[in-house]
Amino acid sequence: MSRQKLGQHFLIRGAVLERIAQAACPEREPLVVEIGPGRGALTAYLLARADRVVAVEIDRYLAEKVARTHAGDGRLEVVEGNALEIDLGQWGPAVIAGNLPYYAATAILERVIEMGPLVRRGVFLTQKEVARRIIAAPGSREYGYLSVSMQLSAGFELLFEVKPAAFHPPPKVDSAVLRLQPRDRAGELGIADRRNFLRFVALCFHQKRKTLRNNLTAQYGAAVDGLPEAALRAEQIGIPEFAAMYRRLVT
Repeated sequence: MSRQKLGQHFLIRGAVLERIAQAACPEREPLVVEIGPGRGALTAYLLARADRVVAVEIDRYLAEKVARTHAGDGRLEVVEGNALEIDLGQWGPAVIAGNLPYYAATAILERVIEMGPLVRRGVFLTQKEVARRIIAAPGSREYGYLSVSMQLSAGFELLFEVKPAAFHPPPKVDSAVLRLQPRDRAGELGIADRRNFLRFVALCFHQKRKTLRNNLTAQYGAAVDGLPEAALRAEQIGIPEFAAMYRRLVT
């Protein structure tokens, strides 16, 4: 598979690379796991702020290139592998960072937040549209299932936007840098089965422009009429309200 098919746009602007590394490591970190180092531009900035960096790269050519570039630095370990398949927590608690390929960004973020306390913090460059959907609040145009599924397990902050000119080749869309901090909101809200809860949320968003009554009645019958939120749309509902509905209808 070519590097273009892998969705790689290499970040080349030093000021942006420095800001990402600083967000990932505001103080010196013992370990950073970098996802998708590409040609190693961010890797160099992370090595300046960490005692050890493990760089996970799916492209063999690029993995070998990064390893050669830093061959004299024993603090760097380059792992050829797919971040969607390998155990990202095998090296212990770490900061996780990277320039994520657009096609796999949400899947990688899902894997990262599932690591829970093994993630000290995460800092990722991704498509701006995806970042805005992840951080969206109820009532906003971008708010949806992705917002709930991500925010259920982590707090997210959009740090800054990055224009296409900062990349080679430049992507056709703007990018943004997200910072995440794991948080067990499911546990805080008394949700024992996260996956089952998210299946319920997905049903609520099944037809986004329809009310919860329309989306839920086929599954839960007349019980839906007893919900205070029955006449609302899912995009108007926050995570605590979803949890309350879930407890009434499912558990």
